[in-house]
Amino acid sequence: MAEITLVLAALALVALVVTVGTASLLTTFGLGILGLGLVLGVPTGLWYHVVLYRCMAPKRQLSPLWWVSPGALHRHLSAADQQRIAPWYRIGGVGFALCLVGGVAAIAGLLIAR
Repeated sequence: MAEITLVLAALALVALVVTVGTASLLTTFGLGILGLGLVLGVPTGLWYHVVLYRCMAPKRQLSPLWWVSPGALHRHLSAADQQRIAPWYRIGGVGFALCLVGGVAAIAGLLIAR
C-alpha cells in the first residue's frame, strides 16, 4: 500500500511541475531530487547491510548472495536487532523513494523538452 501511495504522489508531483514549470525546470528539479536520494540512500543502505550482517553472522550461515534480498532475514532477528536495523532500513527506503521520484521527474522533463 505504501508503494502505491509513493507512486501516486510522484505522479501528482510530476503533473504539478509540468503544468507550472518548464521542461528544463522539471529536469533540474528531478536531477536534484535524484542526487539527494543517492546521497541519502547509498550510505544508509550500505550501513544497513553492514549492521544486518553483524546481527545475522553469529546466528546463522549466510549465503554468498544474502545481500541481494536481505528482507527475508528480518524474521530471524530478535526485537533488539530489529531496532538496530530499523532506522537504517527506513532512511535507505526514503533515499530509494527520492531516487525514483527524481528519476521520473528528470525523465519527464527530458521527454517534454524533446
